[in-house]
Amino acid sequence: QVQLVESGGGLVQPGGSLRLSCAASGSIDSIGPMGWYRQAPGKQRELVAVITSDSSTNYADSVKGRFAISRDNAKSTVYLQMNSLKPEDTAVYYCNAHIRRRLEAWREYDYWGQGTQVTVSS
Repeated sequence: QVQLVESGGGLVQPGGSLRLSCAASGSIDSIGPMGWYRQAPGKQRELVAVITSDSSTNYADSVKGRFAISRDNAKSTVYLQMNSLKPEDTAVYYCNAHIRRRLEAWREYDYWGQGTQVTVSS
């Protein structure tokens, strides 16, 4: 029906950069807010960044000034540019999107990607 596919994770040295991508596909009428969450071993999932349909953004304090979220509505894709990466950024990163589907646009669904591993290590 509708799915979110993530890419861009991997191993990087401290101070390096990565760009995560998350593309939505399927029977989509419209996409509302999109965001990125992360979960490290032994910790709860936390919000990293969100971007609304009117381009308003919000970031966790731990990533402000280092990460940037953006979206390409023509491609139904949200990105997370991660710079100056630190070991504490190591986690599984999940994308999230609120989506209205064709033929039932009155209802908003909450979709999640499968997660992509980001490891920051020297």
